[in-house]
Amino acid sequence: MKYQNLEIIRLNHAAFKIKNQKIIYIDPFQIRPDEKADLVFITHEHFDHFSPEDLKKIIDEETLIVACRLCNLSQYQNVKLVRPFENFEVENIKVETLPAYNLNKFKEPGKVFHPKENDGVGYVLEIEGVRIYHAGDTDNIPEMANLKDIDIALLPVSGTYVMTAEEAVAAVKVIKPKLAIPMHYGTIVGTNEDAKKFKESSPFPVEII
Repeated sequence: MKYQNLEIIRLNHAAFKIKNQKIIYIDPFQIRPDEKADLVFITHEHFDHFSPEDLKKIIDEETLIVACRLCNLSQYQNVKLVRPFENFEVENIKVETLPAYNLNKFKEPGKVFHPKENDGVGYVLEIEGVRIYHAGDTDNIPEMANLKDIDIALLPVSGTYVMTAEEAVAAVKVIKPKLAIPMHYGTIVGTNEDAKKFKESSPFPVEII
């Protein structure tokens, strides 16, 4: 889809490509060989978000990889490891990191799939004045209330490991984006029905891509 001067492509699962003068990927997973990346953003260390096999398809020696601190990127040279609540600029793109974690998605009693202390992140990327929030693997967390002026929110909707469609609707009421795009469905967990349910219930515009 086109949004102002940006092209936004959902590749698979939670993987996106954003194009303007730069080519940006977020959480590439099970993608076909594609255009080389200027920047890659990785939200956390799980295999369906941090996939070395998929990185090989899109990076070269010029690519900068920005990732959460638990991603093992020692084999790469051009890396920036981040934690929540950082602000910086790369390639004329303003970047903010937010926490991404579970409140009520448990793999066993007392242990969530995405603990807050693992420092998984969501990213706000400001590209040519357009602010895009990729939430990462998260529930509807209180920190979302701090988001300002979000143009596009990329939100998980599948449940099990992340927000359900209903929880994503509650999150979008807090974030108040101009547009929301559902993600994290159709591959490992979640279906197109989750995306449709989110779109039908959201008080803000939703595009399924």
